[in-house]
Amino acid sequence: MLVKEVMRKPVTVVQVGATLGEANELMLSRSFRHLPVVDQGRLVGVLTDRDIRYATSSLCPMPRSAGDPVALAMSRHPLTADPLDPMEDAARIMREHKIGCLPVLDGDELVGILTGMDLLDALMTLTGVTKPSSRLEVTLKDQPGELARLTAFLAGRHVNVHSILTYPTPDSTVRTVLRVDSQQIRPLAEDLREAGFTILWPLPTSRPNP
Repeated sequence: MLVKEVMRKPVTVVQVGATLGEANELMLSRSFRHLPVVDQGRLVGVLTDRDIRYATSSLCPMPRSAGDPVALAMSRHPLTADPLDPMEDAARIMREHKIGCLPVLDGDELVGILTGMDLLDALMTLTGVTKPSSRLEVTLKDQPGELARLTAFLAGRHVNVHSILTYPTPDSTVRTVLRVDSQQIRPLAEDLREAGFTILWPLPTSRPNP
């Protein structure tokens, strides 16, 4: 997925000359936590609900009032994303810098905003949980052909795969999580075990679920 497929648009913004009170009312009315701040259409900062709370609290060295401009509380020079950036790159930047959003710029034009909730929505789509499906988790050897062997087995039983996610483990295997269209997931898991696959989920029918 690319950022342009995940970001929110059109973008609700606040002008640099708006007051903290006006920005707070806008956030409350739209259930937003982040607002890009623009000056004559150009992105100059990002204001969050946390910024407002801190700036107007006694914890701030120079507490602001609701009538002060947002420029006194916003974060300047915010990190941004490009519409063609891969979603996972944007997620990595947000995690590394511990920020909750990325304004999306196409050149100098603000075309969208990407938030943590948008990334969660994208993750749900990527994992296939938004469609009727069953979960299958398999441990594969970290070598060529193992994933192909698994998907060939499923294809031979006319099982359609909605999504596949993999990640390496410390013991040099690959955990593979699939969403498949079979509602008979336990019999399918037993067939896979008999074929030599290590199935982590669902559990064997002889074991009670935790």
